[in-house]
Amino acid sequence: MSLLNKTVLKGIGLMLLGMSTVPFLDVFAKLLSEDYSVMQVTWTRFFFHACWLIPIILWQQVQWKRVPESLGLQFMRGLMLTLATLFFFAAIKSNPIPNALTLLFISPLVVAMLSPALLGERFDLFIGAGVVVGFFGVVVVLQPSSEEFKPSLLLAVVAGICYALYIIFTKKLSFKAPPVLTLFYSAVVGIAIMLPLALFSWTAPDLKGMLLGAAMGFFAAASHFFIIKAFEFASASELSPFNYFEIVGAIALSYVVFGYIPNLQAIIGLFVIMGSGLFVSWRVMKNNDGQAEDKEKLIEPL
Repeated sequence: MSLLNKTVLKGIGLMLLGMSTVPFLDVFAKLLSEDYSVMQVTWTRFFFHACWLIPIILWQQVQWKRVPESLGLQFMRGLMLTLATLFFFAAIKSNPIPNALTLLFISPLVVAMLSPALLGERFDLFIGAGVVVGFFGVVVVLQPSSEEFKPSLLLAVVAGICYALYIIFTKKLSFKAPPVLTLFYSAVVGIAIMLPLALFSWTAPDLKGMLLGAAMGFFAAASHFFIIKAFEFASASELSPFNYFEIVGAIALSYVVFGYIPNLQAIIGLFVIMGSGLFVSWRVMKNNDGQAEDKEKLIEPL
């Protein structure tokens, strides 16, 4: 095995480790939402995430007090991540995590639709067909005619759209700050935006709530660390197919913690959305002459 292949495999391993860590964040968020408002849980996620990042920033001696470049884009990027997190947490409060996560996976399809206008990227017939197939998968997962359908699951679709806008703002930014500092900027924006809403619905946390919140922030920071390290060894095009590995951990943890088993229709919809998302991502990269930028290394999981 060549040194290059070993390097790429190391990147894939780190990406899989990161995607395996993300579902713990969602599980702790769902557990917290049983006793606290979604607004407070969302604020808690960003607050503890920032707390875990500060020691890393100090350890790396990053100059974090300066005003970031492209301040407006940084704010919009943080705003879209905050809204995506808020809507996603609202969706999983009363719905299974795997179902909501599957709908969040529409983000590559939405990015493909919006990129021609916002990023100047090409949109051809093949991409259009992939988007149509993907949204068919959304309908399959939603199961609107089923007695099990809950309108709150539509919030995961809104989260997917916000997450797509977050990806677009990420691509528009030319990152000159260290990755850990950019992640910190996102957390600060989330803290500032959610604080008034959290205070409006605030419930004083007990010890269990504090521990769950700290654990949620820890797994958020840890997953981002593994993902950032993965991009030091492999490119975005090599790692993007493994983003979907998150659903494996989500299903496993949902079964262990909540006793949830996805039905056949949800599984079919999952594979339809994943397949169309991978196809659209491949087609977009092909249209861009295979020159996929690695800015996705700073795209944060929810």
